[in-house]
Amino acid sequence: MCVNPKLKLLKFFGLLSALACLSATTDAEASKGAPQRLPDWLNAHVGAGTGEIAPKVLERARALYLEQVSQGKVRSACYFAMDATRPNDLTDGASGGRFYIICEAERSFQVISSGHGGGRNLQGVANFANGRRCAKNFGNALNSNLTAGGAYLTSEIKTSFKGYYSVSPKQDAFLTRSFVQFDGIGETANARQRAIGGHASALVSGICMLKKPDSPYANSDGFVPRGKLVTYAGGRSDGCTSWSPSETPQVLAMVKDNPTTLYIYPESKDIAAVSKAVAAGQSPTRLGLYWNASCLQEIGVPKFWPKETLEPIISKFVLGHPAPPPRPVPICEPSP
Repeated sequence: MCVNPKLKLLKFFGLLSALACLSATTDAEASKGAPQRLPDWLNAHVGAGTGEIAPKVLERARALYLEQVSQGKVRSACYFAMDATRPNDLTDGASGGRFYIICEAERSFQVISSGHGGGRNLQGVANFANGRRCAKNFGNALNSNLTAGGAYLTSEIKTSFKGYYSVSPKQDAFLTRSFVQFDGIGETANARQRAIGGHASALVSGICMLKKPDSPYANSDGFVPRGKLVTYAGGRSDGCTSWSPSETPQVLAMVKDNPTTLYIYPESKDIAAVSKAVAAGQSPTRLGLYWNASCLQEIGVPKFWPKETLEPIISKFVLGHPAPPPRPVPICEPSP
């Protein structure tokens, strides 16, 4: 098969551009898996404090990015990381940051909010629910609503209409929400099957149906859903990565038609190692393991629920607890 020389040249220069972002890392280091030397400006952001990134998280995020660049799957000058062991609390109205946007060519390091998977409590069967502040349970099972750590690539963006909501007594607005699909690698390979991706932490709840035949979103009977706008930057998701509505447009602009990597910590191997250390009364830090100290104290022992174990449990529970028949959505009451 013949390949257009101009296309080959474009790909070549695109690869060089992305590799230039990691000028501190040599090809020899990357091929041998040697530790990557950080530029001084980036090293200044490494640590356990607020607004900093843990060394292990950054090391793996950079390695994933470099690997995908070398394979020609990524040409973006930026990459993402998330530390799901950090707390997702609210301080002075702002969510604790644990999602990292790193653009080394621009010497840019940014931390934004991100929610973790809420999990589920299958009453009397299995409880793998997570609190709002810290995640204890992780997993890659279908319908588990859990965060699965590991390697991802961003993919296509889909935008959907969520409903109308009131902004004043006489004015409504509507919410459309864009969803960035993630493609997982290895243990996260079922990300697309699980509908795992990233989106704004916003929805419309308490839905009723409003007669609005002139709306482009009206159904065949001329009705649209209407409810209350809810934002949850410090809340939980159904397993996806959720960003605050004000920060989401930046992420969307970066990945539109320009895929990049996302590394989410912790992976199952990290969870197993930390759990073993805690159960033995040992300090994970002294063993060279990483977990955010504040959250580890709060959750006790973290747990990973593999899909091979959890999916049969969820399926059996669903069969024994069928959903009630759907109720018709009420018609909105007329405005006074």
